[in-house]
Amino acid sequence: MATHKQIYVNLPVKDLARSKAFFEAVGYRFNPQFTNDKGAGMELGENLYAMLLAEDFARTFTPKAFPDARTATTGWVCLSCESREEVDALVARAVAAGGSVPSAPQDHGFMYGHGFEDLDGHHWELVHMTGMPQA
Repeated sequence: MATHKQIYVNLPVKDLARSKAFFEAVGYRFNPQFTNDKGAGMELGENLYAMLLAEDFARTFTPKAFPDARTATTGWVCLSCESREEVDALVARAVAAGGSVPSAPQDHGFMYGHGFEDLDGHHWELVHMTGMPQA
């Protein structure tokens, strides 16, 4: 089985400075060692990072086109939270900073989830789990 020690999710963004300001308003910080005018290393947790890459720079890593994340979904980022209150607080801060909410919160009993879309339309799902689903 393959195992990994870190994860780096790479996301193309149209305006790096604006995206950084958005995520700072939500409550995230950036590692200055991995941040410049081409990309920004956002710290999501211990060994968890999102690399916000200016689109021109991101294109140097792939020949594929970037779909408009406001109208197409190729995937989304899901992060665990310590509580329902943390989930709701992060969504509220994202909305206050200019993000949007793609759907209503979902309560599955063992798991509560809600999410937001950032300025580029990337979907961030936030969940708090209190157990496992019934078999």
